[in-house]
This record gives sequence, structure tokens and C-alpha cells, in this order.
Amino acid sequence: ERTYKGWKSWYLKKYPNAINNAVEKIKEMILNLQEAVKLIDESMIKKWTDDLVLEKTFIGLRFQEAVLKKIAKIKNAKYRLAEPKEESQGIDGFVGNIPVSIKPITYKTKNALREEIKAKIIYYNKTKSGLEIDASEVL
Repeated sequence: ERTYKGWKSWYLKKYPNAINNAVEKIKEMILNLQEAVKLIDESMIKKWTDDLVLEKTFIGLRFQEAVLKKIAKIKNAKYRLAEPKEESQGIDGFVGNIPVSIKPITYKTKNALREEIKAKIIYYNKTKSGLEIDASEVL
């Protein structure tokens, strides 16, 4: 039968313990998560925050500049990083006079999260050997 009711009946007959087994696995995972949350202290939060705010931001800015520099070289143009006012509009930098935003390739699949960016988007994908860059909107 091609209805939900028919499929459900078939599935539960074929796998009678599937739901209960899944519930037990999920319950165990939730209990583990609850125990892990109890171990989080202020020191751990500070370490994580330092890493996020300082290290990741610094690395991200250097990374953006490297991408801008590479695309500018291909286009035989100058580049610059965005100023704070431009950053607030979703612009990470400029290649020539073209405002660009630099996003991970996964950004393409996150339409629901997509802010309105009035810039061309350069996508990147980190690989074991380096970076793959999709600058087709700019080139």
C-alpha cells in the first residue's frame, strides 16, 4: 500500500523494535549530554570564547585577505578589506570596485539563514590540500 498508514504498518511489522530501540539510544545520548553540560565551567567558557573571538577572528581576517589577494591577481586589479561600516552591510572586501563577501561553500545550502548581502559572493571550500575557491560571480 502506498499510503502512510500502509507503510507504517509494513515498517512496524518488519522492524517491531525499531522505535523503542531508537528511543533508548536517544535517551542515552541525552543523558550523556546532560552530564557533559555539568562539566562546563567558567574557565572552559573563557578558553572557548578567547579562541572564538581572538584566534578565529584573526585567522578569518587573514584568510579573507588571502582570498581577496588571489582573485585580485587573477583580475589584475587592486583589493582591500572592508571598513567597519561596509562590514555591517555584509561586505568583506573589494576586488577593484566590486564589493565581495567571502563565504564557505555550505552557505549556498543555508538559504533560511542567508542575510541580504549587496555584494558578489566568493565561495570557498577547505580541503586537505588547501582551498577551492568559486569566484564565478566576480570573474
